[in-house]
Amino acid sequence: MELGLVGLGKMGGNMRERIRRAGHTVIGYDRNPDLADVSSLKELVDSLQGPRVVWVMVPAGAATQATIDELGELLSPGDVVVDGGNSRWTDDEKHAEELGAKGIGFVDCGVSGGVWGLENGYALMYGGDAANVARVQPVFDALKPEGDFGSVHAGKVGAGHFAKMVHNGIEYAMMQAYAEGWELLEKVDSVTDVREVFRSWQEGTVIRSWLLDLAVNALDQDEHLDKLRGYAADSGEGRWTVEAAIDNAVPLPAITASLFARFASRQDDSPQMKMIAALRNQFGGHAVESK
Repeated sequence: MELGLVGLGKMGGNMRERIRRAGHTVIGYDRNPDLADVSSLKELVDSLQGPRVVWVMVPAGAATQATIDELGELLSPGDVVVDGGNSRWTDDEKHAEELGAKGIGFVDCGVSGGVWGLENGYALMYGGDAANVARVQPVFDALKPEGDFGSVHAGKVGAGHFAKMVHNGIEYAMMQAYAEGWELLEKVDSVTDVREVFRSWQEGTVIRSWLLDLAVNALDQDEHLDKLRGYAADSGEGRWTVEAAIDNAVPLPAITASLFARFASRQDDSPQMKMIAALRNQFGGHAVESK
């Protein structure tokens, strides 16, 4: 099939390549002309045969809203827009209503995979009407990991981004647990090789995971994380997860504590946040702050 892809950064650029490797045609637009296949959204839309599918992969909030507003003026009834960024699920409901008034379908898709997705595939959580999802299914199949898992139609519009939000909240808590354990091991005199302790956990233990593998990668690059400042940003999804928990009276003590720990990292040089920062850089290419 043909796909228009808007946003060719760290995630979008690799997604374009993976979809092309599956045999589909991708026409990409980015504000950076060195990355783009076309010079404008209008040229992108005009280059696709109807009915069109356009996937938006830009930062959540104002950038996504502006892109969807412009696409709403350029696309035709029967076309479908996919928001694959990290938008809040409540924005999805608004976008679906705005586009639906013009006969344009909307699908929200939470995407996980970071900078490793090109080779390993992307975990996909999508929401929307079955007919609109079916239109995008060949692209979902191209992006997902090999095998039976890694892709789910989570429910109606907003369900994909809500599922991805909860995924990221769990990720916050898992990273925090590894970081706390690492700091405690570093603190005591009796443990003389913390990196190799972490490495030993990669096989045969109940806490082995891809995050643990990435922690070992980070420690191989900087054994005591001396080069990093103990500061970790938050993308917003941890906050949204806690807010949703409050709205639904669901207790999330571990996820909430991990979010607050990141806030604390902005007040001092936290050893735990060195590990959080290292892990975020490993799986997502997120920026780190050096001392």
